[in-house]
Amino acid sequence: MKIGTQNQAFFPEDIKEKFRYLKELSFDGFEIDGKILVNHLEEVKEAIAETGIPVTTACGGYNGWIGDFIEERRLSGLAEIEQILEALKEVGGKGVVVPAAWGMFTYRLPPMQSPRSKAGDREAVTSSLLYLDKVAEETGTTIFLEPLNRYQDHMINTLADARRYIEDNQLKNVKIIADFYHMNIEEDGISEALHANRDLIGHIHLADNHRYQPGSGSIDFKRHFDLLKQDGYKEFLTIECRVRGNDPEAEYKRALVHLREALR
Repeated sequence: MKIGTQNQAFFPEDIKEKFRYLKELSFDGFEIDGKILVNHLEEVKEAIAETGIPVTTACGGYNGWIGDFIEERRLSGLAEIEQILEALKEVGGKGVVVPAAWGMFTYRLPPMQSPRSKAGDREAVTSSLLYLDKVAEETGTTIFLEPLNRYQDHMINTLADARRYIEDNQLKNVKIIADFYHMNIEEDGISEALHANRDLIGHIHLADNHRYQPGSGSIDFKRHFDLLKQDGYKEFLTIECRVRGNDPEAEYKRALVHLREALR
């Protein structure tokens, strides 16, 4: 398994400098914002060629969720995700991370009355995934369907929820992304859910139980990494977290050391 990262506020802003910094920190890959990839494709290509740090995946960078309540926004989002997939093909990236939605509605906070039925939710998400499954096939990429916790999304919360969409629609180019932070809230057990869905997990996001840097909370990363090894997971572990502490850069480096030790 290899360790990747999303961007952090203390990373250099310049794209080539950013990739050089990632190499200096010995990261194995970079999960890039989709819009930045599309808008700066040639510069990203040059940065990859210079540093050898690959773009593994894209996350974000599009407007409109695959399960958006507003149809025009859903379709706009699909068009932008298609552009991201085409750009990922150009740089050899594996695929794009997509939740059903983020921050659009939750049954856990008022008004607790969804403007759309559960059947309508399923129809919207299914239609989007069927479309993106074809685009991913054409571009040689993958859609990484991400379950979010109940406070951030009301449609797909567990790995089993994501699995049902894939199996019910016989999607060939859609895999599950397992996010330890969301799983810590929604799953009965992180390792147990990883094992049960080992055949469909294609990507993993890492953060501790409170969404801050790994090693600063209560998640037993070594236990879960050992399980992933036993199950033959060989894809990326990508840090997606906030950072707290007086020196965010030092804390982030400490988190990377913590993860590498857990991988031993």
